[in-house]
Amino acid sequence: MKWCLHMSDPSMSRVPLYIAATSLIVLLVLAGLSTFVYIQTQSELSDIRERMTELQSRIELIGGSGSDGIRDQKVYSLTEKSVVQILNRQMGLDGLEPAASGSGFIYDKKGNIITNNHVIEEAETIEVTFLDGETVKAVLIGTDPYSDLAVLKVETSQERLKQVTLGNSSELLVGDTIYAVGAPFGLSWSLTKGVVSQIGRTLPTSGGYSVVGVIQVDAAINPGNSGGPLLNSLAEVVGVNTAIQSETGMFSGVGFAIPAVLIQKVVPSLIEKGHYDHSWVGIAGSDVTPSIAEKMDLLESRGFLVISVVEDSPAERAGIQSGNTTEVVDGRNMTLGGDVITHIDNKTVRKLEDLLAYLEYRTEPGERIILRVIRDGQILDIEVTLGVRPPPQSE
Repeated sequence: MKWCLHMSDPSMSRVPLYIAATSLIVLLVLAGLSTFVYIQTQSELSDIRERMTELQSRIELIGGSGSDGIRDQKVYSLTEKSVVQILNRQMGLDGLEPAASGSGFIYDKKGNIITNNHVIEEAETIEVTFLDGETVKAVLIGTDPYSDLAVLKVETSQERLKQVTLGNSSELLVGDTIYAVGAPFGLSWSLTKGVVSQIGRTLPTSGGYSVVGVIQVDAAINPGNSGGPLLNSLAEVVGVNTAIQSETGMFSGVGFAIPAVLIQKVVPSLIEKGHYDHSWVGIAGSDVTPSIAEKMDLLESRGFLVISVVEDSPAERAGIQSGNTTEVVDGRNMTLGGDVITHIDNKTVRKLEDLLAYLEYRTEPGERIILRVIRDGQILDIEVTLGVRPPPQSE
């Protein structure tokens, strides 16, 4: 009897093992992907349900259903989870100590939070507290002292990041109902109600510049409200509560908010670059008064008189002329003889605020504008290429 021994190729026996291992890896990857997709889908569905609930509430607000009190409650309930309390800690004799506190609100699901620049200025650490009491440290992403806006970022659960809905502040009218939510005197999540008292106000800010287009309100705003949202009757953010006018430091019937239209211009740049570039001409001067018009033989007492031009500024490069004579006007010395700006891109300039508002809301650095000026009785159109406003000088 013959025994025949057949030796098989060892490499052939390993092929099924490779196939099995590969299949297992593929199955594990598919299972992981399925789990990820499921989690993402559930998260998105949760967001959609939340948005639908908010939409239904806003539709009810538009319809004006219920009493004023019920509508006020709906405005607050739509916003309360979006508002945060902010604590600015700075180094003191006993280590890090509370130096300032204010409010803020959640801008997006990435954890970006909007507040006032003055709330977090010079902070060593910044703490953010949510409605459920959770407190986390925040990272400063960007600041703009010229608009008194700042952006912080936090790492926390998505459930806490209930972002606000931005409204159109340019649609506000005097008499419109508004709400302020914040932490006056540390009393977090407080709601006050009032009306728009006026629009287009001007607030002084760093470096001798001003914030223009500011909203004036009569809703109670006190220390600690700074950085919190100003809401319209649809629970949309139309401004950032930022200042009060008071002799005592307490609310006296006049509050101010940075308009949402400025938020929409500044905040994306703060998130992307950490700063915002404002258009700059490089002039200083005075609104034309009847006395100035008389001294300069002007036909009307309106426009902006250029008293000085910043060296190597866009205005100097364009040939804008400053004053050249000094005279007594209304009991004080004033430099006269400079260009009187009457129009910017064919828009009438009655006073400085008109010029600043156009530059802030209608232009970007690098763009060209046409200034119409009166010079020695002649009307001239001068093209100016806008620059970037220099940073404020440190005091």
